[in-house]
Amino acid sequence: MDKVVASAREAVADVPDGATLSVGGFGLCGVPVALIDALLEQGASDLTTISNNCGVDDQALGVLLYAGRIAKTISSFVGGNK
Repeated sequence: MDKVVASAREAVADVPDGATLSVGGFGLCGVPVALIDALLEQGASDLTTISNNCGVDDQALGVLLYAGRIAKTISSFVGGNK
């Protein structure tokens, strides 16, 4: 089965509300920003994230956090978030 998709939007199209996401990267380096932005646009909510940190206000997982889409996060460092 070919799992290659043409866009970030297509890659996150079937992520449901309540999904648990493991997100790579360290700090803001290596974070899948295009996928996170596509997920914000897609609208999934009540998400649980597992990541080294939860981004910052306007970058990485911070965009989902401040949009109220993350219900729970499991992180070793909460970043610069309030």
